[in-house]
Amino acid sequence: MTPPATTAAASLDAGPVAPALAAHPPLTTFLLNVAHAIDHLVLLIFATAVGTIAVDFGFARWEDLMPYATGAFLLFGLGSVPAGRLGDQWGRRAMMIVFFFGIGASCLLAAVTQSAWQLAAALTVMGAFASIYHPVGIPMLVQHTTRPGAVIGVNGLTGNLGIAAAAVMTGLLVKYFGWRVAFVVPGLITIALGILFWRVVAPEHAPPSKRAPKQSDLPRSELVRAVLILTITSTCGSLVFNFTTNGNGELMSDRLRAITADPAVVGALLGIVYVVASFAQLIVGRAIDRFPLKRLFLFIVLTQIPLFLLAMYLTGWAFFAAAIAFMAFVFGAIPFTDAVIVRYVDDRMRSRVAGVRLAIAFGVSSLAVWLLGPLVKANGFAFLLGLMAVIAAVSGETEDLTRILSGLEKHVRFSAGEGGAEDSRDKRFEGHLQQYYDKVVASLRDARYVLILGPGEAKNEVEKRLRDAGRGKSIVGVETSDKMTDLQIAATARRRFRL
Repeated sequence: MTPPATTAAASLDAGPVAPALAAHPPLTTFLLNVAHAIDHLVLLIFATAVGTIAVDFGFARWEDLMPYATGAFLLFGLGSVPAGRLGDQWGRRAMMIVFFFGIGASCLLAAVTQSAWQLAAALTVMGAFASIYHPVGIPMLVQHTTRPGAVIGVNGLTGNLGIAAAAVMTGLLVKYFGWRVAFVVPGLITIALGILFWRVVAPEHAPPSKRAPKQSDLPRSELVRAVLILTITSTCGSLVFNFTTNGNGELMSDRLRAITADPAVVGALLGIVYVVASFAQLIVGRAIDRFPLKRLFLFIVLTQIPLFLLAMYLTGWAFFAAAIAFMAFVFGAIPFTDAVIVRYVDDRMRSRVAGVRLAIAFGVSSLAVWLLGPLVKANGFAFLLGLMAVIAAVSGETEDLTRILSGLEKHVRFSAGEGGAEDSRDKRFEGHLQQYYDKVVASLRDARYVLILGPGEAKNEVEKRLRDAGRGKSIVGVETSDKMTDLQIAATARRRFRL
């Protein structure tokens, strides 16, 4: 069966082979990972300090102020499309420089606002600059790696540590210096890191879209289908992510009320939740390089359901333990879409594909920020936890289909000696056919069991290549068949594997 929870396709017109590129220097990798932490940190300063800001701006309840952050998360999604396009066509290094300085400046702008609407405008600008990182920074980070799961896992860990830092640092700065300083400090740090990035990261020799391809391009129809499935899955995941990360501060205050009411202590406890849960991404990242993606993804997503349902009825330290558990699985689900994009989309267009996926997923999930306050105000936190269980159940529904197209028409083979032009055409056809078989076999690298269906010599060639690659034990059957539709193939597989 096919491994990834997405639709993928490959053509044989790969073009010239790209030269081998050296891995990033350690300092570049460090700065790209820290940028992920900053990206999440700055967007959650408001959510962590919302209670204090509400009092300062004259709001009776924090829930009434929360919708003012919607613009930040909406732009965080919608801005991914132009950011991804510019990353591929202008350059990822240049866009990351814009990211650092733009985030720093918007943090300082938020610190001097005098009303809720001014703060909303500053946060929206911040969201626009924050939208740069995911479609630009992550493709830049993984563009040279041969172990994308592990790299994405480390990157996810640092991003989530930014969430933890937002809880701890903001809580302390708000308590001792006020909420405005909670924006100023990370703003100045980000500008300093931007100067360092600009000085130490070498300019790119060409923007990604101008480089030679390193893998086959997907046909447009298959690319659209793959992005659609990725988008539906990541939208559900982003909804859960936004509900939890934006609501956990007040949720912890509510469920730990019998233990402490000190915002700094609550922030520290929330930071512990995020730090411990963040290490799930390291484990999942390494697992992505070793195990079939779909089974791993379904296990992580579906485990969220009972954890959210259990948390509905817990308070005190029991809830604290449950929060660590459900956040570990929320964070653990994050690396999958980036891993699928790295595996099936060439580096020349990864930023654009990621940008489209992120724009829809983050744009829709920004509703979570707008709805969070009113939902909790009207129904309480138990309802919110139940709602997240439902969303997790929906995100587990994915299709698993990979289609690889040869791009070759029927060919009449000429016998040797009939002419140089015909012999040359035979060799080109044979070369393309061998590349096609190589791609078919490569697509089965994660499959535990393989059932081969097909006409004539094709099925026998695939079987031979699998056995030559040491995968003979995975073959459970080789059957002759004529043309079959996707539904017929799926039905045959279900019968054979009793699915």
